Amino acid sequence: MSKMPPSTFRLVLLISCAHALVHTFELALPAVEQMIGDEYEVGKASTGALGMVWRLPFGLGAVLAGYLADRFGSRPLLIVYLIGCSVTAVLAQWAPTFNILFLVMLAMGCFASIYHPAGLSLISRETTPETRGSALGLHGIIGSLGIAGAPFGAMLLFSSGNLGWRDYYLILTVPAMLIASRLLLDELRHRKAVKESPVVASVEAAPEEAICWNRYLILVSAGALSGFVYGAFMHFLPRYLDTAGLRPDDWTPASFRNALAAVVLGCGAIGQGVAGRLCRPGRLEFLLVLVLFGNVPPLLWMAFAEGPSRFVAACVLAVIHFMNQPVYNSLIAQHIPASRRSMGYGFSNMMCFGIGAFGPLCAGQFDGDSADTIVYGGLAGVAAAAGLFAVYSLRIRDKTQPA
Repeated sequence: MSKMPPSTFRLVLLISCAHALVHTFELALPAVEQMIGDEYEVGKASTGALGMVWRLPFGLGAVLAGYLADRFGSRPLLIVYLIGCSVTAVLAQWAPTFNILFLVMLAMGCFASIYHPAGLSLISRETTPETRGSALGLHGIIGSLGIAGAPFGAMLLFSSGNLGWRDYYLILTVPAMLIASRLLLDELRHRKAVKESPVVASVEAAPEEAICWNRYLILVSAGALSGFVYGAFMHFLPRYLDTAGLRPDDWTPASFRNALAAVVLGCGAIGQGVAGRLCRPGRLEFLLVLVLFGNVPPLLWMAFAEGPSRFVAACVLAVIHFMNQPVYNSLIAQHIPASRRSMGYGFSNMMCFGIGAFGPLCAGQFDGDSADTIVYGGLAGVAAAAGLFAVYSLRIRDKTQPA
């Protein structure tokens, strides 16, 4: 396995911290959606729509973010994302009505949409094909820790019963501003290095191959369907685990369901790490087929699970589902030249998170005794459809490779 230079490793680590935080902002809403519903006296359908209004710009804004990152550089865009999310988190803490909170979440989703096209393209440009899988694996592991950190932070915050969801959003501004400050210093150093030695910028200017449009669009189609599964699974995970029957008497419901969600989502880091080590040119398409079809059994288990087995089934799904990210993002880099990679990741994330935005909305329409069976059974079908697209991509690769 090729080893990253120390400077590249430090940059990947910094970008990965920004990755962790974007998912903490993303998963902050599922961590508190029941509390928001209780305060504003709205039901699951309304909080599901709130999840959609955050996720929709998170996806749709990624194309514009990718264009801007290709034009102005990834580092400045990452700083804008962090400052914008901090400002909107302060506004969420203030929001006096549910309608105003809708607008705030819309704005937060717009700023959060910047991260993936800017961060992923920066990593892909600074790594080689041999080190890219391990870099994206590390990026995914730290991102999963951020995903798990959202419910874990909520567990700690709500354990006393004295703090609420508004306080949670205010606290999130602290790490955001710290990472923004560190990225600003890195950007100043980078500009100085480019000014003193133009060779630093030569990687992005090198001649490159054309975009593999057919394989890229098939890959994005698989990613979009997987994104739908991701959106529905993540948004209602604490609510799903609330009925696992594991809560001790001395835990508040809000704290304990988020503790379970943190453990489940922490399992995603295991999947990211394993997939990152397996990612090598030539085996990526086959790995993606395995991962996407691998989502189906645990989703069917979640559809019918009762009691503590709900927690176990969700853990299994998290391990398998999050293996998708290093594999998928390595394939995107393989099909898109470096000079267009921010746009390539931007369109991909527009589709994945844009289609995924409808996951919470659709899942929120079902309530009652049979709701979980319908929702998670349906998600298993969507995951299988994503796997079929991955199979098609693999067949195209095999047909186009020289004998």
